[in-house]
Amino acid sequence: MKTLAIRLEEDRHAQLSVLAQLAGRTITDEIREAIERHIEARKADPELTMKAEGVLEEIERKAQERQAAIATLFGVKNTNHPNKPTNSAPRPNGRKKPSARIKVGFV
Repeated sequence: MKTLAIRLEEDRHAQLSVLAQLAGRTITDEIREAIERHIEARKADPELTMKAEGVLEEIERKAQERQAAIATLFGVKNTNHPNKPTNSAPRPNGRKKPSARIKVGFV
């Protein structure tokens, strides 16, 4: 959980305090509820949805550019997970990483 500090005019704080007290709630509860309602309303805004899609496309484009740069520099292309190398990826010495399987036999 993150902490957020806000500054309110004294009259706005007094109003919020009275409303919270009348509802039997805390000022923090009132602020959280207002923020939740605001987020839900903004999520339903088609203009913001279009902007978000554009931002996602830009993020993907930049990620692909960076992947291509790394592949060009190091001859490595990891298509699985950007932060997790696969077991079959070549090691710096050119050999593959051995399998993690261990065979156990009983005598």
